[in-house]
Amino acid sequence: LEEHRLHLYWQEVRPTDEETGGARHVELLLRMRDDDGREILPMAFIPAAERYSIMPALDSWVIEETMKLCKRYLSSKKEQHCLFAVNLSGASLKDPAFRQMLFTHLQENPAMGPHLCFEITETAAIGNLAVVNEFIEAMREFSCRFALDDFGSGLSSFTYLKNLKVDYLKIDGAFVRDIASNPVDRSMVEAIHRIGHQMGLKTVAEYVESDQTLAVLRQ
Repeated sequence: LEEHRLHLYWQEVRPTDEETGGARHVELLLRMRDDDGREILPMAFIPAAERYSIMPALDSWVIEETMKLCKRYLSSKKEQHCLFAVNLSGASLKDPAFRQMLFTHLQENPAMGPHLCFEITETAAIGNLAVVNEFIEAMREFSCRFALDDFGSGLSSFTYLKNLKVDYLKIDGAFVRDIASNPVDRSMVEAIHRIGHQMGLKTVAEYVESDQTLAVLRQ
């Protein structure tokens, strides 16, 4: 953080229906460079940040950069709506200073709200259900959207889904990766998608790494 060695990538979330136009949806991904400029993936440094309670500082940096990105996008006068998805940790959701920082940003820049989607992991939601719901309600005032990330990885997924007002359901990639060859995984993905559809949610599949997987998801 002090040496400015963090940076963001983005990855597109693409519709399975190629004829679906409208909004562009991208997920912002955090990376870090080491002393020699080599790239370090999050799974190598996020656990340390969690252990030493640095996640609110990391998430604050990501929010600041996302706001700059969103401001540049809005000032470019692009007609296509773009949704920027940002991951938030459970520690940040519980941190009053972080929540106030985000709230202040949106008060000062309310036009950014409809362009932001906050992704919350299932485990973070389960551990802080009341806090997460309070946060969602507050951010809804600015038309922000929410995604429940890594869905299916917890023990009581469907129970908690009923109590969270999210817009997107992101199916854990462990269920998605082998759906072209594993009928059990395919049935689980199908079940999650069906329930999300009944609740009026859009489902997002992670780890789509082959044309075969994409073909099954389209079906």
